[in-house]
Amino acid sequence: MDSPPHEDPDQSWLGRPIDARPLFASEHTALMATLRGLAPADWRKEAVPGWDVRDLAAHLLGDCHGRLGRDRDGHRAGPAFAPGETLEAFIHRINQEWVEAHRRVSPAALTDTLDLIGAHVARFFETADLNGPSRGVSWAGADPAPMWLDSARELTEFWTHRQQIRHATGQATDPDPRVLSVVLDTFMRALPHTLRDTRAPVGTQVQVRITGPAGGDWTVTATESRWSLAEPDAGSPATRVRLDSETARRLCTRGIEPATALTHARIEGDRQLAEAVCQIVSIVY
Repeated sequence: MDSPPHEDPDQSWLGRPIDARPLFASEHTALMATLRGLAPADWRKEAVPGWDVRDLAAHLLGDCHGRLGRDRDGHRAGPAFAPGETLEAFIHRINQEWVEAHRRVSPAALTDTLDLIGAHVARFFETADLNGPSRGVSWAGADPAPMWLDSARELTEFWTHRQQIRHATGQATDPDPRVLSVVLDTFMRALPHTLRDTRAPVGTQVQVRITGPAGGDWTVTATESRWSLAEPDAGSPATRVRLDSETARRLCTRGIEPATALTHARIEGDRQLAEAVCQIVSIVY
């Protein structure tokens, strides 16, 4: 969850739109297969600090209810900001309240309910208008965000939480490049916001290359007003940062710290720009 939409400014600096819609159904199927394959003891294993696997499943159910209530059904009741509360604090608070309220719900009941509600969410996104305005994506600096970014961000949330469950229960990251490529592409949309306080001459380019079957290249360019992922002019980047896909996705979700990512990175050019790039965060943190 991020902030609600306001108006629809030009957001070409976010780069070419991503269409994550075809992936929601398969991601939901993969999540349900993961949950239904867990042993009873797996549900009590820590998935993220302070939450076990059962808590994380409850959180996913809350995300699904929130999306359907707000964006499909127009339901506006719900928790409100406390005086002086930041967006990040508000989100963490209401997530914790939801999880605590659902600790009386069994893993089997959570799974059955998530199977039903998650399928409705997949259908909602399959018919979404990618060009319409949607809820803000704070880590990309887009408020409002276009629906293409909001929906892609939501896919990364589901995918990331599924990996956390897999890791907690001794499974490796799902290597399917069809989904991972979209996840990484979405994560990289945080680059302009990451560099917002980094000064460089207009036209300076920084390229991030993620290796592996799901990887690619992203070039962010300094303009007069901001850094931009719009198609760059021909030129040589001042800095190139190369990361493998596992390091990149862990960095973007704060599974590792920037200093650790830098030890795995291959850097060419201005190291200060590379260090700034590695401050990227593609989740509410």
